[in-house]
Amino acid sequence: MKKSSEKQPSVVGLFSGCGGLDLGFKRAGFDILWANDFNADSVKTYARNIGDHIVLGDITKIPSKEIPSNFDVLLGGFPCQGFSVANTKRSMKDERNYLYLEMLRILKDKKPKFFVAENVKGLLSLEKGNVIEMILKDFENIGYKVDYRLLMASDYGIPQHRERVFIIGNRIGKENPFPKYSHGLKNDLFNPILEPYISTKEVLEHLANVRTRDKPFKLGKKTIYNHVARTNVSDKFWGRKHKVNQFDICDYLKKWRKDSGWSTKKIDEYFGYAHTAGHWFRKDNNSGCIPNPDDWKVLKKLLKFDDKYDKQVTELEQKTIVFEQSLRINNWEEPSDTITATGPEIHPNRKRRMSVRECAILQTFPDDFVFEGAIGSMYKQIGNAVPVDLAYKIGFAIKQHL
Repeated sequence: MKKSSEKQPSVVGLFSGCGGLDLGFKRAGFDILWANDFNADSVKTYARNIGDHIVLGDITKIPSKEIPSNFDVLLGGFPCQGFSVANTKRSMKDERNYLYLEMLRILKDKKPKFFVAENVKGLLSLEKGNVIEMILKDFENIGYKVDYRLLMASDYGIPQHRERVFIIGNRIGKENPFPKYSHGLKNDLFNPILEPYISTKEVLEHLANVRTRDKPFKLGKKTIYNHVARTNVSDKFWGRKHKVNQFDICDYLKKWRKDSGWSTKKIDEYFGYAHTAGHWFRKDNNSGCIPNPDDWKVLKKLLKFDDKYDKQVTELEQKTIVFEQSLRINNWEEPSDTITATGPEIHPNRKRRMSVRECAILQTFPDDFVFEGAIGSMYKQIGNAVPVDLAYKIGFAIKQHL
């Protein structure tokens, strides 16, 4: 019989971000003693969802004595901007590349049984492989047996083709455990026991036609949080077919709102927006806006206005944007491409970007995990995270050795 006082294996997290890696280990049965990140929004998100054991601050300025001792595993998704293949000027001289030395410092001072480090694929080719070799030798020189693998998240049941390097080390004489493949191509003759890859559609179809909004809302028995999205799209997109004067629409809507008795605040609350509806009634080129067709139809039912502007507002046609940074439209019938920190892909409906909640689902965050900060910050937190379910599988494998 398990004693009630039996101690769980414990973890300390560095560069924890919003907590994808930490949460996976927590779900695998680890007790998180302490965590750190220097991004305020990430720390707020982490504290809200995982625990207030996270400390906001620059790890280079936090002495080892302020970090707990006698823990089992050190986690560290050390910052990867300098290592990334997306950074064409990456170099060993980039000071961000040396933040892994802080992880090395804590390992040397605290001597946990295991550590797990995560980074981008570009780490393997940086300086013709010299950087990864340097990092491995540094870990080995302080007493750890070290191995690394390039893992594709979709091979482990994550609905995302995301490749990341995982470095695992231990000082207890064990083989470093990595999770086994569980998913692959459908009807793979060479691996008949594998489950088929999980597609984007399988996990996101319930939100495909649900309009975005700032506030939480009920969808069936489930509460949906952070279903907000950028609306700038690229390639072919649905835009208004007719010219529309925002000033005219504003005057029109203000009159009908006043006659209806609905306040701007009540309309915002009805839609689940924070401030969006207010911009429909503002005669201002810089901040005023026209409701999208879906919102227009709902607004018409509330204010009971006539058909005067229906054609101008609701008739759409496909247009092309000539200049746009991202041209990728998200996969639907197969796993998503990598969710990045710089901005989400276009939704297959081509009307908007993938929402914050949709990106979180593709990163396997729980539905009740709520992100803090502005929309750009939320996208960044999710894109920088380790998929929670993949972290869980790594944590579970390590726990068997403890």
